[in-house]
Amino acid sequence: MGKLQGKPAVITGGTSGIGFATAKRFVAEGAYVFITGRRQKELDEAVSAIGANVTGIQGDVARLADLESL
Repeated sequence: MGKLQGKPAVITGGTSGIGFATAKRFVAEGAYVFITGRRQKELDEAVSAIGANVTGIQGDVARLADLESL
């Protein structure tokens, strides 16, 4: 059982770099992760690479409407 077992997490910018690495680690520790990204293609690729317990939500955190929908 991981340290984050059963916990939800939201990671902005989860399609690359530190955000992607963090999402992978959180899933490995048992969390269910929601990642955001501006481009759907990269978001789909990140979700596929992470595998289970992850949902991708397309949006730009600089846009209030996207944040409200999240």
